[in-house]
Amino acid sequence: MKKPSSKIRDEIAKLQERLKVAETKEAERLGRLALKAGLGDIEIEDGELQAAFEDLAKRFRGGKVGSTGRKQAAAGGASAETPPITPGAAQGIRSEA
Repeated sequence: MKKPSSKIRDEIAKLQERLKVAETKEAERLGRLALKAGLGDIEIEDGELQAAFEDLAKRFRGGKVGSTGRKQAAAGGASAETPPITPGAAQGIRSEA
């Protein structure tokens, strides 16, 4: 039996609202992490910052679209291509030992 178009529209509206809530939660989480990392203090253009985030996403996806990078992390850490990020590195802080 087919659903009436009004019910389908209602389902779409509910899904759009759920998507909006999920995106808001993701944005808040990423925003908190970015602030903890010190990104709030860096003067950088949005386009440049977005490009850096895209590079970071590629790093954790292993260069493959749709990959989460979980296998790489479970296998023992960072790839040989990218050095590990040390605390303060995102802020340009150098440790003096």
